[in-house]
Amino acid sequence: MVTVRAPATSANLGSGFDVFGVALSRPADVVRVTKASETTIEVSGAGSDFIPEDPDKNTVGAVAEALDAPAHIEIDKGIRPASGLGSSAASAAAAAVGLNELYDRGYSREELVPIAAEGEAVVSGEAHDDNVAPAIMGGFTIATGDGVRKVDAEIPLVACLPEIVVSTRDARRVVPDGTSVSNLVETVGNAATLTTGMHRDDPELVGAGMHDSVVTPARAKLIDGYDRVRAAAFDAGATGVTISGAGPAVIAACPEQAQRAVGTAMLDAFENAGTQARVYQTKIGRGARIR
Repeated sequence: MVTVRAPATSANLGSGFDVFGVALSRPADVVRVTKASETTIEVSGAGSDFIPEDPDKNTVGAVAEALDAPAHIEIDKGIRPASGLGSSAASAAAAAVGLNELYDRGYSREELVPIAAEGEAVVSGEAHDDNVAPAIMGGFTIATGDGVRKVDAEIPLVACLPEIVVSTRDARRVVPDGTSVSNLVETVGNAATLTTGMHRDDPELVGAGMHDSVVTPARAKLIDGYDRVRAAAFDAGATGVTISGAGPAVIAACPEQAQRAVGTAMLDAFENAGTQARVYQTKIGRGARIR
C-alpha cells in the first residue's frame, strides 16, 4: 500500500486564468492505493456523500486507467468538493503519484500532470493543468501547453470558504467569450506583476497582480457577498483578493502578521451577508508527498 497526501490548491489567482496555480499548506486529501485486479474506490471525509465511487465517474478511476494500474483506492477527503480549492485535483494528483510509485511506472512529477488532468476532466468536463500542476509539484506553477514552470514561493495566504456550492461547469459558463485590448493589456501587466512577486516572495506585488477585470467580475455574481468580503479583507490588511479557482472560496494574499485579521474580517463579512463560512490561514506549500 502507498499513502499520499495531496494539498488543496488555488487556481487562476485573478490574472492567470487557466494558467496560474498554487499549492496550499492546508487543507489536503489523503489517498491510499493498494494493488488489485480491478479498480474499486472508497470515499470518506468532507462531502463524501456526494462523490461517486464508480471508477468511471471518479477522477481517480480515470487516473488508474491512464496508468494501467488497477487498485483499491481509499480517498479521505479533507477538501470539500465544489469549493474552488482543487478538491478533485487533489484526489487525482494523489492517485497519480501513489499509483506511479505502487506500480513503479517511472513517470516524473511533470509527466504526471497531464495524466492527473485527464482525471480532473471527469468532474469539470475539460482537462486543465492549473490545479493538478501545483497539487503534484507544489509551489506556484505556470501551466501552459508546452509544460509547467514552477517557483518555490513563500507567500502567506488566507482562504475563506463559504457554505455555497459553485460547480466548475457553472463557473465556466459565465466566462466571457472575449474582451477588449485594454483589458488584455491590463491582465498581462497584472500577471507579470504577480509572477515577479512570486520570484521575490513579495506579498505586495503578488496582491497587486491578482486584480482581474474580465473573468472574476463575471464569476463574482455567483458568490453572495463577494464584494463585501473582498472589501473587508483589504480593510484588514490584504494586499490582493480574488476568487479561488471556480469559487466559491475567496483567496487573499497578505503579510503574515495580517493573516488572522484578514481571516476574521472575511468570515464576518460572509456572516453579515447571511452565509456561514470557514477560514484557512495557509501559505504556498509543498505538492503531493508519499507518507
